[in-house]
Amino acid sequence: MHDDEASLTYGSYLRLDRLLDCQRPRTGAHDELLFVIIHQVYELWFKQILHEAALLQRLLEEGGSARALHTARRIAKILKTVVGQLDILETMTPRQFAAFRDALGTSSGFESYQFRELEAVLGRRRFPASDLRDDPRLRAAARRRSMFDSLLRYLDGHGYPVPRSALDRDPSRPWEPDPRVQRALLEVYADESGPAAEVCEALVDVDEGIQEWRYRHVKMVERTIGAKIGTGGSAGADYLRSTLFRPAFPDLWEVRSQIEETVIQDERDR
Repeated sequence: MHDDEASLTYGSYLRLDRLLDCQRPRTGAHDELLFVIIHQVYELWFKQILHEAALLQRLLEEGGSARALHTARRIAKILKTVVGQLDILETMTPRQFAAFRDALGTSSGFESYQFRELEAVLGRRRFPASDLRDDPRLRAAARRRSMFDSLLRYLDGHGYPVPRSALDRDPSRPWEPDPRVQRALLEVYADESGPAAEVCEALVDVDEGIQEWRYRHVKMVERTIGAKIGTGGSAGADYLRSTLFRPAFPDLWEVRSQIEETVIQDERDR
């Protein structure tokens, strides 16, 4: 055993001296510490989600069902935890937030480069030019295949009729819903207990988790600052509201109405 292993403690392994020194409130307001900790924990979870998402895409492209399913479900569980943290943040009243809001200066949650990168992994391609110029990781993420592109490769590898044009498309371009891809998804869902259908459903859980986080974030901002301009001059709740109900994987949602129609037609044909 090396000396550094022999002296390893809980605190040194987790680097608690550094971690617990990262909270530096700028005012004497009691609730500012809560605000700082919640947002730091968000960033830690975003880091973990990006870590898991990279593994998920690799597993999908390798064709592995069981581990891909496990990883997608883990991401969905983390998103549930991220959403749940808003319950804690909402214990802070508007007056309590106002007591330190001015000390935040021009900083804003919209500056979270990890969340922007997560959006790119999930398929977002339209970002402000300044974000792309200043953030090489975001720029790289917006050029490589999205999670849905990786899913299409997984489905193709399992014999489903994914159109060649979808597989060979330029991944730096925004994804547009494709009826031919939806027909392939109908075949996936025809065997609803099969591994491919389970993987697709796990990605729907991830997509729903992101949408749920956006909705809860909107309501938290509204109850804290109402319709005021957001911190750092952002559009606040108005901007957040504009991002609602924009699924990352629109084909996985659109195909649901088609599944119902297919089931009805099958019942009629019997």
